[in-house]
Amino acid sequence: MGLVKIRFKKEENMKALLVLSIILSLQLGLNAQSKSDSDIDVAYQNAKKGIYWGLSNIPGKKSSLDNDLIGEDKLYASVKVSKEVQGVKVSSKGYYNTNEVEITIYRSYESLKAEGYNVPSSGWGEN
Repeated sequence: MGLVKIRFKKEENMKALLVLSIILSLQLGLNAQSKSDSDIDVAYQNAKKGIYWGLSNIPGKKSSLDNDLIGEDKLYASVKVSKEVQGVKVSSKGYYNTNEVEITIYRSYESLKAEGYNVPSSGWGEN
């Protein structure tokens, strides 16, 4: 059996290399975007954990409360709960690697009670 040689012109080789390089760059870009999306999602989940922690730990007498959620030597979220007129404001910054996501929610006392959260009665309903 003989060897079959296929010859390409220089112009055809350049076009093939260009198409191949475009395909590879798109693939690498998609992988990088996917990694960033994944990291942002983890930071968002950590921020949500901070929101739930804040809603479950509404202070009784203080007008605000700050706390960091730390585990396994990592900062997962920084949470601030503050008393507002007729309700509460909870802000949480979630962290993952170099990503930070912040969520802020406002809830009235009535909706917190309806959702089953323990709302301290001393001074929280009057403003």
